[in-house]
Parts: sequence; C-alpha cells; structure tokens
Amino acid sequence: MKIVLVCSHGGHLTQMNMLVPALEGHEHFWVTYRCVRTEAMAAREHVYLLTNIGTNPARMAVAFFHALRIMLVERPGVVISTGAEIAIPFSWVGKALGARVVYIESWSRIHTRSGTGPLVYPVTDLFLVQWPDVLRFYGSKAHYVGGLL
Repeated sequence: MKIVLVCSHGGHLTQMNMLVPALEGHEHFWVTYRCVRTEAMAAREHVYLLTNIGTNPARMAVAFFHALRIMLVERPGVVISTGAEIAIPFSWVGKALGARVVYIESWSRIHTRSGTGPLVYPVTDLFLVQWPDVLRFYGSKAHYVGGLL
C-alpha cells in the first residue's frame, strides 16, 4: 500500500520523521514545503515540495489543485498528516479519491486544539491526539492512545 506523508517543514516534519520506521514494508512519499531542510531530504527520498500556504486563501486554493494533481499521479491508499495547513487540501482530496485519512494532532497541543484539526476532522478515518486533555475539543472519532511521537 502506498502512503503519502503530508506535513509542514518544521516541527511537524520532525514528528512525521519519527513515524517512518513504522512504515517499513510500505511504499511512501512526502508532500511538504520547500526549504533548505526539505530540499536536502528530496535528494534521498521521493518528495513533492510546495510553496508555504500559511493563511493565504489564494495559496490554499492553488494547493488544492496541487493536491489533486499529486494524488491522481501517485494514487496513495493512505494519507497521514501531522499538520499544519498543508494537511487540509491533501486530506480532503485524498478522501474524495478514496484514500484513508489519518491525522495526528501535534504533540505540542497539550491543552488546545490546532487550527487544522477541526478542518480535517470531518474526513479522517483515524484522528489521534497525543494528550488526553485535547479529546474534549473533538467528537467520538478522536482517540488518545498515548503519546505517539
């Protein structure tokens, strides 16, 4: 099964890298933002590098088109994301194309929810939080199984 790992380029990428050993035996590729760190990563792994979306609505719209193009070419069966906003287009497009969507709320969210979590929650098949206090911000689909990262 092919898996796409979607995350922004800072701490979210660090957290996602910690999950890679669990993917042994599964083909995977990355979607993240362009920066020095991710360009170096792209030299040794299959990576799509996008422009940072931030809070720019026009960039978010463009990111949906990038997500559709990438997802149609790659056809992953699973989307896994630790956030941030880059998770939104890939989660929604992935779900529309039949992929399973897994979102892992950042370990830095101890007492609050992220801005991305509520926007991807409706399309997730598995929604994980890493602190029990965060469960109160989400519905029954959210699970706390301990700190994952």
